[in-house]
Formats: sequence, C-alpha cells, structure tokens
Amino acid sequence: MFLLERAFCAKEKMTSLLCITIISLTLAGSAFSLPTGSASQLKVKVFADLGSNVTLPCRLMSQDAMAFGNNGMRIKWTKVEDDEALNKDVLLSMGFHKKTYGGFENRVFLQELDNEDASIVITDFSRDDVGKYHCEIINGVEDSMQEVSLEVLGGLIDGVVFPYTPLVARYNLNFDDAVQACQKQNASVATFDQLFDAWKGGLDWCNAGWLSDGTVQYPINNPRGPCGGTNNGPGLRSYGRRDKQISRFDVFCFSSALTGRFYWLVQPDRLTFDEAVQACLDDGAEIAKVGHIYSAWKLDSYDRCDAGWLADASVRYPISRPRKNCSPEEAAVRLLGFPDKTQKSYGVYCFKEQ
Repeated sequence: MFLLERAFCAKEKMTSLLCITIISLTLAGSAFSLPTGSASQLKVKVFADLGSNVTLPCRLMSQDAMAFGNNGMRIKWTKVEDDEALNKDVLLSMGFHKKTYGGFENRVFLQELDNEDASIVITDFSRDDVGKYHCEIINGVEDSMQEVSLEVLGGLIDGVVFPYTPLVARYNLNFDDAVQACQKQNASVATFDQLFDAWKGGLDWCNAGWLSDGTVQYPINNPRGPCGGTNNGPGLRSYGRRDKQISRFDVFCFSSALTGRFYWLVQPDRLTFDEAVQACLDDGAEIAKVGHIYSAWKLDSYDRCDAGWLADASVRYPISRPRKNCSPEEAAVRLLGFPDKTQKSYGVYCFKEQ
C-alpha cells in the first residue's frame, strides 16, 4: 500500500486561484489486499473563489484506458452527504449521452481533455456547491471511485448575510435603527465585501438595505423589471450614500458561526409568542434570534419544515433540503410574517449558549 501526498496550484478560468491538494492515493499492492478489478481510491481537496469556474479532477488510473477512450466509459458524479438519502446526482455520462441534474443542470460540464479524463467543470461556484463529491468510472477493465472535497478559497465560511425587515414594515430604518436591528438579532450590519461575497454565492434580493459604510445597495443575480430593469446585468445595485438620519431602508445583517446550539423545542401543543419565550427559558435557553436561524441554516445545514416563533415575533423555518411543501424551489429561510402574538399556531426555535 502506497501513500502519496503532493499539492499544486494553477490559474483557473475567471482568474480565480484553484488550489488542489491530493490528500492520499491508495493502491492495492498484493493479490490478497484487494480483489482484482476493485476500484482504486483517490481523495482530492479543491479550493476556489465564489463565482468562479472550478474544475473537480477525476481520471481513470488504468494503463488500459487508451484502448477504450472516454466514449466507452460510464462516468457518474454525485454530491454526497453523511445521510446517503440526501445525496444529489450531479452528472451522468454514458458514451455520447450526458445528463446533469437539479441545480447542476446546464452549469456542470465534462472537461474531456483526453481519453482518461472524467473531470467536471462547475460554473459560477456558489456556497451551495461546497461539499464532498464522488466520481465513479466504469470502463470494463478497472473501476475507479474518487472523492473530491470542494471548499471556498481562503478558509471556511465564517458567516452569513441576510436581509432584514422589521415588524413595522419595509423601508422604515434609518442608519442607527439598522445598526440596532441587526444587533438585536445577534448580528452586525454587513460590510460591502460581505454583501459582495453573498451575491457571488447566489444571494438575490430586491429590497435595498443599509451597509456598514452608509451606502444603500441590493444584490441581483436574476435581473428583472422591478429590480433595476432587465437591461442591467447581475450585480450589486447601489443607491450610493444616503442621509443616515433621514433616509429609510431595510438592512443587510451579517451573522457569524454559532457559539451554542440552535434547536426546535419539542412541545405537546402550539404556542402563543409569550408561551414560546417562556418555553425556551424553562428549557434553560432563550428564544432564538433571526441571526441564529440563518447561521444554523447556512453554516450547519439545519433543516426543519416546522414554522416557529423567533425573538423578533416573526415566524420562520429553515430549509436546506428543498422538497414538496417545504420550499420546493430553493434552500432558504422562509418567513411567514409577524402574526398576532396571541395566535396559538406555531412552535418555537430556541438557542442555548455553550
């Protein structure tokens, strides 16, 4: 058994720096360690900038690959989770027939540099693409299973940007109000760089909000009439600097990784808002804030299709695995609004500090 470790960096399309670290290469070295025809194992880690095009490498290791060519190979790429039921098909190739699936459709392509190449290119890399992938190759001579981990260049995702509108209604916050609104939700007013990274990661929001530098902007990935028009391409729409006392908008907040446990509190009955607050206190916790639910959803992939009270008296639920009746089109934190606090129709999300 052999262990090979090496690293290299190469310039990727759209000038992003693609750094690939080959973690381990394990090969069978004797007749009794692995049966003939077993898959060789390769693990690779890839880093890329959000919004860039990134290549996930995969190659047929057999010396006989040239005899078949990649038209004779079956190639399957899968995004894998700890729970196999949550695995997502990415791409399937059988000869000239190729198919991509779900959110990867028309965004993922085989690289096909030569007969041994089964690498894929993911265009417009977003935070939803972060994770572990399996590449399976079957060519009739030697099967190969290779693992690729895809991460954001520069380290782990350390926070999440979210738009915030208070109970009173849209466009009711001056700058000082915006700062306080974010602080009350366990967050801070987002910087331009944080909003820009969120936009590159796919954030699309048509309401303008304050940023920490006193400008008012909003991120658009899908240009449309009511949101700056269809003639302008994707990007950050800016209103420029506004009067911090007189001007009123929403706000973009930034919440860091959680320092405790965010959870759904199991209760026998639905609760009013006051009952929800007390139920969390009785459990040794506090009612969760909006920043908590966004951090748990984005950074920890928290998923629950139950609407619950939060500290600002809003009712929301986090979906990281879209499905029927649970945000079927996209992963998102869904807002049901600010219902009557005496209404006994919802559960509650709590947060317990470490």
